[in-house]
Amino acid sequence: QVQLVESGGGLVQAGGSLGLSCAASGGTFSSYTMAWFRQAPGKEREFVAVISRTGISTYYTDAVKGRFTISRDNAKNTVYLQMNSLKPEDTAVYYCAATWKVFGAYGPSQYDYWGQGTQVTVSS
Repeated sequence: QVQLVESGGGLVQAGGSLGLSCAASGGTFSSYTMAWFRQAPGKEREFVAVISRTGISTYYTDAVKGRFTISRDNAKNTVYLQMNSLKPEDTAVYYCAATWKVFGAYGPSQYDYWGQGTQVTVSS
């Protein structure tokens, strides 16, 4: 059983930056493909970015390509999401998630473990 705890959310002006962290415990972190999802009010949870077990491979949804960077540090059991050039439409609760599956762009139902989420609000 893996426990995931996100941190780093907050309020930022459009064009600004935020960095999110997700600390894992209770499992072998390097065994999991890790991802970030987000959910805005009244909308479904959507995929943001995914990173392979080794960190070599990454994939992003088109809406954040070139602005967000996912990374991981297996020695620290932590996955990160660096968000630059933020837009009001990036406002959402951001969740990290872990899956046993090999690297791929999966939907929420394919992930085994979830954090509690952290709020990101981008003002215009």
